[in-house]
Amino acid sequence: MFQTDLVRPGTRAWLVALALAGWCSGAEPSNSLPQPPIPGTSPGSASPGAPPPAMRPDTPPAPVSDSPPSTAIPGAGPSIAPEPPDATRADARPARRPSLLRPPDATFPAPEAPEPEPIFPIPFRTRVEPPTGYTGMSSILPREGQSDAHFVPVEDRWRIGYPEYDRYGNGHPVGSDYLYQPGRILDPFNQNVLKGDFPIAGQHLFLDVTALAFSFQEFRQIPTATTPFESTARPFEFNFFGRPNQYFTTNYFVLAFDFTHGDAAFKPADWKIRLAPTFNFNNLSVNELGIVSPNVLQGTTRTREFWALQEAFVETKLFDASTDYDFTSVRIGNQLFNNDFRGFLFFDINRAIRLFGTRNANRDQWNIAYFRQWEKDTNSFLNTFNDRRQNLVFANYYRQDFIIPGYTAQVSVAVDDDEPSLKFDKNRFLVRPDPVGVVRPHHVDAVYLGWAGDGHVGRFNLTHQLYWALGRDSLNPMANQPQTINAQMFAIEGSYDRDWVRFRSSFFYSSGDKNIQNSHATGFDTILDGPNFAGGPFSYWNRQQIPLFGVNLVQRLSLVPDLRSSKIQGQANFVNPGLLLPTVGADFDITPKLKVLTNANLLWFDATNVLEHFLFNGHLDRFIGTDLSIGLDYRPLVSENVNFIYGLSGLIPGQGFRDLYNNYSDRTNSVFIGMFFFFNLAF
Repeated sequence: MFQTDLVRPGTRAWLVALALAGWCSGAEPSNSLPQPPIPGTSPGSASPGAPPPAMRPDTPPAPVSDSPPSTAIPGAGPSIAPEPPDATRADARPARRPSLLRPPDATFPAPEAPEPEPIFPIPFRTRVEPPTGYTGMSSILPREGQSDAHFVPVEDRWRIGYPEYDRYGNGHPVGSDYLYQPGRILDPFNQNVLKGDFPIAGQHLFLDVTALAFSFQEFRQIPTATTPFESTARPFEFNFFGRPNQYFTTNYFVLAFDFTHGDAAFKPADWKIRLAPTFNFNNLSVNELGIVSPNVLQGTTRTREFWALQEAFVETKLFDASTDYDFTSVRIGNQLFNNDFRGFLFFDINRAIRLFGTRNANRDQWNIAYFRQWEKDTNSFLNTFNDRRQNLVFANYYRQDFIIPGYTAQVSVAVDDDEPSLKFDKNRFLVRPDPVGVVRPHHVDAVYLGWAGDGHVGRFNLTHQLYWALGRDSLNPMANQPQTINAQMFAIEGSYDRDWVRFRSSFFYSSGDKNIQNSHATGFDTILDGPNFAGGPFSYWNRQQIPLFGVNLVQRLSLVPDLRSSKIQGQANFVNPGLLLPTVGADFDITPKLKVLTNANLLWFDATNVLEHFLFNGHLDRFIGTDLSIGLDYRPLVSENVNFIYGLSGLIPGQGFRDLYNNYSDRTNSVFIGMFFFFNLAF
């Protein structure tokens, strides 16, 4: 009893020590209880380093038994047979505790490796949608390839694709207005690399190719002078004016190239080059001799061809004037310039040096230009390469939203320095100086001060123009003496839009010379005008060139009765009768494709003293007549690419017109008719 009591505490102490040693050493626990020491020994009977009893040579081997080893502990009660390990149970083997004293052994689970990146046999590339329109070939070479499915490098930012989209499922039929239409090289209506929508090289160089065809056919009646040779064809006639019927056609073909460096419409161009070679052929057929040429042997028909490099300039931006894209640029070469809103003073393409720019976030625009005029071809109106010896200087300044929002004001100064010269045109008529009065070269030096406005006040549209001409003419042919120039011009138009109708009313005034015998020239004349006013080209008075004994009562596409030989080749004449012209009209937008323009003008001379002396007629009435016109503008494609324009106009002569021509002919018509057809094709 005493011995048993001593064994039980020793056994418990040994088991506790064995458990602590196993936990610290990381030994794997078993499902069976630890084996007890050999009976008859104490926990500390074995010397350190001695092998266990089973390994001693003098110890006989233990007998082999098929039954599990007994775990009976003396004095511990009945023995308990351990359960065999079950591999199917989740907790068959308890989780291994990490070691605190040594590194984990080979059985410790290794961390999971990251999923490897996919390896493609060829370079990976996401499907790229084609851009809309005709883009042409890109000149941007890729510097970076696609490396994953999340990012697609697109270095040509102008050719970003759009997914195919057919809104109505009809396959993009021709003539239908579709979004995201595929492009064609000859498609001017959608984005096209030939229209400057995509760069042709790099990211900033654009090419805009424009092909234009203008065909103009005109049947007209104008007073037509005869010659002394008419007696051989129609004897016993003594009239100074003969048959008025004429046919005129002129046709232009233009192929223009614009090279622009910049960011297209996002900011002003860095530089620009424009070339516009132009070809023209024209024909004039009349019923009287001496019209197509002073040489009557040339007959009554004239056909001419001419080509010119009509526009050719280089433009570059000098500097940015503000952070709002204000800029200052210079343009050198043949270029278009209009000094005002409606072309009352100067509207022409000619060689020049022009400074221009914007201020105050494009609210203000300004121009300073110097023109050294080329001589014009007589029949085509195109530029030649011959010097005209005429110097022009223009300076103007525009201010948007001046006082009233929507109203733009302009002030301008123009100088006309026309040197003395002698010139016969291509048809062998004298055009400089005018073939009237004193035929001697003379110098015209005039300054024009201008004030103009264009815009709207509420629902009312307003346009006005005022010019005051000052200067000197060294020897005016009409007055036969030097002249001091002091003349004025004023025009105003108001209109009101009511749904699809615009009602217009306007008034034009150019001062006339009331005394040809003094040294003050008070008749207003322009430099080279092209007014879009009082019916514009639909008006008979504006469109027709009405001749009067070596000069013209009014020039083609002009309003001023200036009595000069030619608008494009003659010199300004400030000794003229002037004009008063009130107008009413209405424009009708019948459909998006068809527009109808109507106009009615009344015309009076401001003064008739110059005409009375020129024609040796003591009294001329001031009333010229009534000008009625109608025009049709048809756009079959609802754009400016194709236009058909038809105009019909007539002048009902007043007493003043009859006084000019009835005294010399019994053929003066009750109505002079002008009819034209204009076809415009642009790509």
